[in-house]
Amino acid sequence: MKLAILSRASSSYSTRRLREAAAERGHQVKVLNTLRFAIDLTRARPDLQFRGKPLSTYDAILPRIGASITFFGVAVVRQFEQMNVYTPNTSNGIANSRDKLRSLQILSRHAVRIPASTFVRDRHDVTPAIARVGGAPVIIKLLEGTQGIGVILAPDGKVAESIIETLQSTGTNVLLQQFIAESRGRDIRAFVVGDRVVGAMRRTAQGDEFRSNVHRGGKATVVDLDPAFAKTAVQAAQIMGLRVAGVDMLEGKDGPLVLEVNSSPGLEGIEGATGLDIAGAVIDDIHEQIAFPDIDVRQRLTVSPGYGVAELHIHQGSALEGESLDDSGLLDDDVKVLTLTRGGTVIPNPKGSRFLHADDLLLCFGRLSAMRGLVPQRGSKPLQLGEMGRDNDDLARGLDVDTDEAT
Repeated sequence: MKLAILSRASSSYSTRRLREAAAERGHQVKVLNTLRFAIDLTRARPDLQFRGKPLSTYDAILPRIGASITFFGVAVVRQFEQMNVYTPNTSNGIANSRDKLRSLQILSRHAVRIPASTFVRDRHDVTPAIARVGGAPVIIKLLEGTQGIGVILAPDGKVAESIIETLQSTGTNVLLQQFIAESRGRDIRAFVVGDRVVGAMRRTAQGDEFRSNVHRGGKATVVDLDPAFAKTAVQAAQIMGLRVAGVDMLEGKDGPLVLEVNSSPGLEGIEGATGLDIAGAVIDDIHEQIAFPDIDVRQRLTVSPGYGVAELHIHQGSALEGESLDDSGLLDDDVKVLTLTRGGTVIPNPKGSRFLHADDLLLCFGRLSAMRGLVPQRGSKPLQLGEMGRDNDDLARGLDVDTDEAT
């Protein structure tokens, strides 16, 4: 395997360990400064230049994109994707994980538990926003902060209002988040590679510090991860489109609460705490995946006009509730069910004998006209691609649909 590690810090612990792990396994590996790429759109096919010269061929890349160069770094990763070079972390995954607000919106959409959070801009909305997340004390986060920088614990409502008003006056976007008292000064970092957690540590703040980040002096110790935390970590990473991720979670009284999904997690703390070869696990997963990379279905569907992907939500009372997939009529309408999600469990390629239950979510590929026909039109306004059908007619039918159409 010929691997390129995209990193501006070739001497950093993480980059060095990844390079060593690849070399030890007999792979060709180079560290390439992300900022020295040029995206070449002058030819018939997408290409990249590096240091002013055409880039040689690589089997895979491993992005280590720093927060300060997210926009350009994501553009470079996206170009590699257009060139069919494998990356464990997609360009969309990196972009989504870097935006704290956007990542929480995506996670909450998929029913991943997070601390109660809210985002407001008008100062008159601050007081009710604080109440919505459980009142003071409250966490205030800069949306652009990293490594614990820009995370503030406001002890009471008046202090919180003052801090937010000051920050917003400078054009700074802030997020309000519930303070989880039982997890004060402590969180869990689970390192996800592919579909499993390869190592986990508990980070504990020292002294009066409430932020547990190792960069803020937090102490890291190995932890035997509870299965519920491991499942949540993998789910959060996969939802983000990341095969390599550090998932930070709080130990809430009712289970794990996801704080953040990091697309360029550091290796020093986790390897030091666990004594495990995390870098090796990352390299092994990349090597296993390059022959079977994930496919961006939306782009590949350009060769199948009239076909697309849709999510069908089975509501209680739906005509499909209690029917088997074989008897549902979907196959007759040229609609194939790819996955069935039930109670947080994803069932790939469900058998035709499987019966449908209320609240099942079906991910389908097939003829868009047939899938549109499962949901009545919204009065005079046609159902738009990418919308969830949730008006009264849709609910009466017992189905929601969210489609991605081929162009």
